[in-house]
Amino acid sequence: MIDHTSFTLPNGLRVVHHHDTTCSTVVVNILYRVGAKDESPQLTGLAHLFEHLMFGGSANVADFDNAIELAGGWNNAWTSNDYTNFYEVMPACNAETAFWAESDRMLALAFSDKVLDVQKNVVCEEFQQTCLNRPYGDFSALLRSTVFKKHPYAWQTLGKSPDHVRAVTHEDVKAFFYSHYAPNNAVLAVAGNISAERTRELAEKWFGDIPSRPIAPRTYPAEPPVETPRSVTVRRSVPQAMIAIAYPMMEYGHPLYEAADILSDILAVGKASRFYRNLIATDTPFTEADASILGSDDPGYFLLNGRLKHSDETTVKEAFDAFRKQMELVVEKGVEPAELERAVNKFESNYLFSNSTCLSKAQNLAMCAMHGEDINSLLPRYRALTPDTVNTAARLILNPQRECTLTYLPKE
Repeated sequence: MIDHTSFTLPNGLRVVHHHDTTCSTVVVNILYRVGAKDESPQLTGLAHLFEHLMFGGSANVADFDNAIELAGGWNNAWTSNDYTNFYEVMPACNAETAFWAESDRMLALAFSDKVLDVQKNVVCEEFQQTCLNRPYGDFSALLRSTVFKKHPYAWQTLGKSPDHVRAVTHEDVKAFFYSHYAPNNAVLAVAGNISAERTRELAEKWFGDIPSRPIAPRTYPAEPPVETPRSVTVRRSVPQAMIAIAYPMMEYGHPLYEAADILSDILAVGKASRFYRNLIATDTPFTEADASILGSDDPGYFLLNGRLKHSDETTVKEAFDAFRKQMELVVEKGVEPAELERAVNKFESNYLFSNSTCLSKAQNLAMCAMHGEDINSLLPRYRALTPDTVNTAARLILNPQRECTLTYLPKE
């Protein structure tokens, strides 16, 4: 159990707090309900660029990183297709510095042309290094554009092209900020050696006067169903062939979401998993085999991917056939109670370990508050899973007619 309290300021900012007297630090975490899916298809990468711009100074904090470091803390951030998150880890005695700095950039970001130019170059270089100069670097971009044809999940958080980031103007930045970065579009999570009373006092002092703002509606189109298989094959400078199969699946909050998640663990987590026993520890084309889910707020995908021993046409076909055979076994025979229990036990262990720090507690509390759920309800939901529930999810998701496949082959 993670004890916590919560309240909402008049401007709409939701605040959640966890008191931990065993540590000497405080984590201040702000989760904004804005991500890559809030971008225009003609201006992708803007949300990730904004993650960088938020460190470029605000009305009263010229150098965000320096202000945090002078108080003995450190900070970072991340962007996804659904959210953007910022956090500071501070000595408890200097926690107020984080409240002050975070509130200042929520209130009045410094829209500096110099900072914009610098960060555009940084983000474009990141795109170059991550997506273009690394083996399999365009995997996410290729897979997403295969699975999604209408929904903005079709592009990754880095965007479709560096050209989109280069095209961002000062006016684009201001419009995006004032339509998304607001107290009524955020959750403030505070965890560590700070009382609930002190947290409320600091939240009201530094965030209470920030006005709420009209938030841009999420009006993107729903993704039409995949009705026939889709396939993409590319040749790249990669060390070995790799294949992937993505099946469209339900969104977070769907009654079968946890069943789909645990199914991916049954398939691929640990040496007792089906993939390790049947695809890695035996004579098959695979050197690696994995299963995962996108884990998104809108319908995403259930993913199988593996790297192969050889790159010839026969090996690739054998690998796809082996993946499909494993999916057929799940659909036809279902999962065993023992392997479900093993997967849930491992999930619980990993989850409890991940919540061993105040930083992870703050981020998980923020996400649960954003989803409108109690953090302590998650493990019971997984514990309540039955083989029948997992089998129902498998039959719904693992439809051969909805396969989206991607094949990487080395350049000839």
